[in-house]
Amino acid sequence: MAYIELKQVTKLFGAVRAVDRLDLDIAQGECVAMLGPSGCGKTTTLRMVAGFEDLDDGAIRVGERIISSKRDNFYLPPEHRNFGMVFQAFAVWPHLSVYENVAFPLRIRKLPKEEIAARTEEALKHTNLWKAAGDSPDDLSGGGKQRVALARALAIRPDVMLLDEPLSSLDPHFREEMRFEIKDLQRRFGFSILYVTHDQSEAMALSDRILVMRSGVVQQVGTPLEVYGEPANRFVFEFIGLSCFLDADLTPTGMRINGVDAAWPAGIAPAPELLAAGRACLAARPSEIDFVGEGGLRGIVSRKAYLGETVDYRVMVGDAEIRVQKGRRVPGPGIGEAVGLAFPRPHWYPTA
Repeated sequence: MAYIELKQVTKLFGAVRAVDRLDLDIAQGECVAMLGPSGCGKTTTLRMVAGFEDLDDGAIRVGERIISSKRDNFYLPPEHRNFGMVFQAFAVWPHLSVYENVAFPLRIRKLPKEEIAARTEEALKHTNLWKAAGDSPDDLSGGGKQRVALARALAIRPDVMLLDEPLSSLDPHFREEMRFEIKDLQRRFGFSILYVTHDQSEAMALSDRILVMRSGVVQQVGTPLEVYGEPANRFVFEFIGLSCFLDADLTPTGMRINGVDAAWPAGIAPAPELLAAGRACLAARPSEIDFVGEGGLRGIVSRKAYLGETVDYRVMVGDAEIRVQKGRRVPGPGIGEAVGLAFPRPHWYPTA
């Protein structure tokens, strides 16, 4: 059963539909990441859930509570929603100690002193900040400041945690470390998470499901494996992970790409409706393209670069460049060598 429910949620800014009739269900204890290019409506959606923006249509429910409903003309202010929120900016107060930063929202709620102390200590210990309780946030690293923001959100014991690009300002080492810490905190406390990010690897590592948006419209909702392996359309395929696209002229027995002819290997043929159109776009992941000695789509290796655990090849097929990636221990061709390319897991889309 859904714990957070968004039904036909819509937000207008003048004539622009920033969010267009969005439906989304989130289970108790589930993490859903929202991905999409800048301006697609991710943060606007998060702000509507938080209560910082009102709806122009639709409704939002959490548990048994309606928190926003345009039809019923109902809007619950943010301070009554019991949501934790962590922003891209750390938003910690340098004139307060780490302890006082975390205790501050509890003091605003006028909780008993004993409860403030217990909740603050609990939040600091769970974020590994107890030893730094008396320090100034200015004495902490970027990762430490982000822990303060997380501890402050945890201290209110939120029903839902809303995270808006919380790790984007951290260096790669701290970012990876904080991903695991956020996931551990979610498992420990059981809250649901709505997570906005531009970082695909972050979304893959943290989320149970990913929502991909474009121009305010949901393109696909699914597990990380579903969104990566079975994209709903060309936009999702291109946005999630590395991708190659080749426009092909089609015949019943093969294809012609940039003046290069190739017969259909087993399993590569597009759907009948695309064959009937005579032209389609072949899409593939660089890691899912194989080199073959005979047959396949013929090309010439133009570049080869070592990227640590992978080797990145660029292969010219006519005047089109195709990217292929293989493990560094897999024997591969050299620059200038003629190769055949096989596509074990092709995706086909109508040409743009």
